[in-house]
Amino acid sequence: MIRSMLCLLISAACSGWLANAPASDEVVRLSQDDGQWVMAAKNYANTRFSGLDQINAGNVKQLRVAWVFSTGVLNGHEAAPLVVKDTMYLVTPWPNLLYALDLNQAGAIKWVYKPNPSRAAQGVACCDVVNRGAAYAEGKIFFNTLDNHTVAVDAATGKEAWKTKLGEIAMGETMTMAPIVVKNKVLVGNSGGEMGVRGWITALDTRNGRILWRAYSTGPDKDVLIGPDFKPPYVTGENLGATTWPSETAWQIGGGTVWGWISYDPEADLIYYGTSNAGPWNAVQRPGDNKWTSSVFARDPDTGMARWAYQWNPHDLYDYDGINENVLLDLNIGGQDRKVLVHADRNGYMYVMDRLTGEIISAEPFVYTNTVKRVDVKTGQAELALEKGPQLGKFVKDICPAPPGGKDWQPMAYSPRTGFLYVPHNNLCFDMKTMEVGYIAGTPYVGAEVAMKAGPGGNRGFFTAWDPVQNKKVWAIEEPFPAWSGALATAGDVVFYGTMDRWFKAVDAKTGRELWKFRTGSGVIGQPITYRGPDGKQYVAVLAGVGGWSGAVVSGELDPKVPYGALGFVGAMQDLPKVTGEGGTLYVFALPEEQP
Repeated sequence: MIRSMLCLLISAACSGWLANAPASDEVVRLSQDDGQWVMAAKNYANTRFSGLDQINAGNVKQLRVAWVFSTGVLNGHEAAPLVVKDTMYLVTPWPNLLYALDLNQAGAIKWVYKPNPSRAAQGVACCDVVNRGAAYAEGKIFFNTLDNHTVAVDAATGKEAWKTKLGEIAMGETMTMAPIVVKNKVLVGNSGGEMGVRGWITALDTRNGRILWRAYSTGPDKDVLIGPDFKPPYVTGENLGATTWPSETAWQIGGGTVWGWISYDPEADLIYYGTSNAGPWNAVQRPGDNKWTSSVFARDPDTGMARWAYQWNPHDLYDYDGINENVLLDLNIGGQDRKVLVHADRNGYMYVMDRLTGEIISAEPFVYTNTVKRVDVKTGQAELALEKGPQLGKFVKDICPAPPGGKDWQPMAYSPRTGFLYVPHNNLCFDMKTMEVGYIAGTPYVGAEVAMKAGPGGNRGFFTAWDPVQNKKVWAIEEPFPAWSGALATAGDVVFYGTMDRWFKAVDAKTGRELWKFRTGSGVIGQPITYRGPDGKQYVAVLAGVGGWSGAVVSGELDPKVPYGALGFVGAMQDLPKVTGEGGTLYVFALPEEQP
């Protein structure tokens, strides 16, 4: 029997651990209110599940557009809107406009905040100038700008409360991730793994933006914030973030950026997040395991000190970032109640782990892979297919998955009603040749030539329901392009997601049967949300606007005849410009007036 103890992860009242943390107290209370949506992932557990059920499997076919809003920006729209009381908040791609829309007046603009980020940031963003959303706490909206600032804005007035610079675009750093507020801290990380950047996660004071701590992904233990309480389940030794690299220079430009999702378990008082690929892509230049890139960390949010870590892909060969979301669930597995973390990695394996210790419970492939033969749950080691290893100056053909992985950043959802995860993901393979590359600050540091293509079957994406207890697929929907949007699950047993060829879809959570779809103006790579409006009705909202790494051929106006564009993604998306153009529109849907 699947038993999801979400109250431990959503409601501070269930655990009592946050009595002295007013920001988190408020966040967990508001995230428990299904009428609102106060962080990109809906809740600390990253389930993206709403208890609203006005819209259900029986009536979703009657959904209609309630209102729309144009952002005025035409790059990739990957963000989740926020809803706090009677206001919706949207963050756009660069120039990172923050809109406040009045839900009492069908999205009328209350105010717009313009952070005016540097134009130069666009030139060092590897994979479009996207932004994945904001977070609400203490009457403020927190978000990141592409030029490495974290900003706090008064939610009522749009007035800037504070703005803190955290990185340098001259060094290739950018910021695209959605922050999360834990206790009195805003947690943020950097992007730029293809630019010779050294990854970090930073905690800022919600009140004034002061930096409270920073933990690097590479380097000696003092930099990575590793101390005597650090107990990784499968490795031992000190300063592994430095000794597993060939030199000090290598780990200082070795990647491990933190541009994905952060989860938080209030009961254990631990945050969980992943780190990106090792740099450069040419692994010959960095012998060793290259810790702690392509890894997951558990940390104390107060001090930043690490409790455990696990490396998904030691000596990363294929740009397999480990930044994908970690969904926190309490499940009954094999007759035993387990506190687990579930992670769909780029290497194509779905990991179910003990979130208190980092030990692997199960790891099974959720998409075709020929790079990893198996994952040994006792040792934590992945058995690699040596014949698919990259070679200097020579193309290795048909490596699967491609660098965007079996799944990239696009977040899955979990329904406690079905016990299933709903996974938007990719079906991509690639050809790869590596070569020596030198480091120049602020320029690409890759050392590989890549061309991606469709995986087995010819479709480039799937939307899959996955049972994390049995760790196996339940059903799957084939998509012609990568399923690059987020997923949303509801108590109405409906799951929503978008497609790059301009569909926004609703499917039956139990069977995967398509129930409804709407043709949007541009491809959908945003994260859908649902909320209860001031009129008491349930609404569903999503941003459409193709782009991101997968859609760079459109948003970046790249030549589809050159397959090596966008770090090789153009090779798999040469036909995308034929089915969608650029866009930047919010769509809000509801049932007709005669419906409840």
